[in-house]
Amino acid sequence: MTNPPPTKVLLLSSHASLANQAKATDPVNEFEKPLSVQTFNDLTINSSSTALKSSVFVDTHFREHENISGFADISFIKRKDNESETTEKDRDGVNGNFSTVQERSPVPETASAEEKKSRPISTQRIEVQSSENVAEETRGATSQKKNEAPNKEGVRKKKKGPTSVANIETSRNERNKEKSMRECDVTKGRWVYDENYPLYTNSSCPFIDEGFDCVGNGRLDKDYMKWRWQPQDCNISRFNATKMLDLIRGKRVVFVGDSINRNQWESMLCMLMGAVKDPKKVYETHGRRITKEKGNYCFKFVDYKCTVEYYVSHFLVHESKARLGSRRVQTLRIDAIDRGSSRWRGADILIFNTAHWWSHSKTKAGINYYQEGNQVHPQLDVSIAFRRALTTWASWADRHINPRKTEVFFRSSAPSHFRGGQWNSGGQCKDATQPLNETSSSGYSEKNSIVEETIKLMKTPVTFLNITSFSGFRPDGHPSIYGKRPGKRYASSVQDCSHWCLPGVPDTWNEALYFHLLSKIGSKHGDTFQ
Repeated sequence: MTNPPPTKVLLLSSHASLANQAKATDPVNEFEKPLSVQTFNDLTINSSSTALKSSVFVDTHFREHENISGFADISFIKRKDNESETTEKDRDGVNGNFSTVQERSPVPETASAEEKKSRPISTQRIEVQSSENVAEETRGATSQKKNEAPNKEGVRKKKKGPTSVANIETSRNERNKEKSMRECDVTKGRWVYDENYPLYTNSSCPFIDEGFDCVGNGRLDKDYMKWRWQPQDCNISRFNATKMLDLIRGKRVVFVGDSINRNQWESMLCMLMGAVKDPKKVYETHGRRITKEKGNYCFKFVDYKCTVEYYVSHFLVHESKARLGSRRVQTLRIDAIDRGSSRWRGADILIFNTAHWWSHSKTKAGINYYQEGNQVHPQLDVSIAFRRALTTWASWADRHINPRKTEVFFRSSAPSHFRGGQWNSGGQCKDATQPLNETSSSGYSEKNSIVEETIKLMKTPVTFLNITSFSGFRPDGHPSIYGKRPGKRYASSVQDCSHWCLPGVPDTWNEALYFHLLSKIGSKHGDTFQ
């Protein structure tokens, strides 16, 4: 009968010996030290008990004694490609990692006994980690082992040098912090008065157009600029313009939507200017000055080789005309994407929105307005039309957006705060100077629900940037009568309670956007949420 193949064994002090050592040493200091172990390739099953003294087998798990505390679970991470994974039965054993492992280099099966005995010993290092996150780290090690490619000698590369307990703890804390930030619901919280706000002023930012420049238009109270949104379960990092510009270095950031999205886009330009040393190195590529009459802008940040762009699209689908009887009427082609969509393609970060114009009388009534193909619907419910339009946008995104290149966001609808009527019937908000204690919203917007349902059906990942709920507390943030210069004010019966003053609430939308970009793009570059 042939002898069984050699069994690979890893030698280590026995538990009994460890228990005796624990009595004479500080367990916190002693047991956290890296352990040195050796591998014996040629140990056979019939080896004597002397040879096995103070030993533990590679890939064999031992349950730690209850009277030994602070001892990390043990497992040997590196395994040959032809060796089996740990079985379910083994998993309740000890799972830990060691600092230094000495191991003989691989010996061919055809080698002689003398060659096997003379094979030199090579040293590899693997990490020491406590048992607190063993399951997570074991999964990570397994995944890394599968993805690592062997080098020319056929040996998988390991990190150089042992990992200190302090470094492990820091790394674990960063992972836990990033996980908690990703899971945090930023929509739940409260507005907190903060003297460190605003992040910029109308005098420091040249990009605020007349409609949003409330201070320049004569608004005297300033408290509306000093409120910061505080989520109840986490913190949103204060916007760091330098870090944001580093995140978008060499990229295109594109806002697409109605004038509320232009509101947010102007806010982003102003927030980024805080890190620009030479304002002359930020310019509109076509020489255009920002006004609400123009719909397309591209601002270049020369030092960062990036652009921050805005393209108007009230509905995201094509605004058209059709012949109805003897006359031509305006229609909305809910089955065709906006004609300007070619400008959106190739962006690295896309922020979409549509909602504001869907509440206008023509779109709400839906009479001879919505068109599909050559058919103009005599009447179509606005919710049905909105869903079909969103489906058209989603189909375009799935066809033309490369998710490996582009991060896509869809911002939720921004609430209006008209009291006593609508924008054209005496609605007003000029008396509001503080956030509300309770939101005046009658419930979650049906349009937001339709957007979320549409996103879930897409193959392209889209982040829903929900700003509706916390913006609902801020009737004080609208221009009201301060949307025009004093000599050009609206009639006394017309106030703007839909758009937002800058600085103001849209800055918080961009802090939420920054929060998500840090978790999506920043984590790839090692950035944290500090």
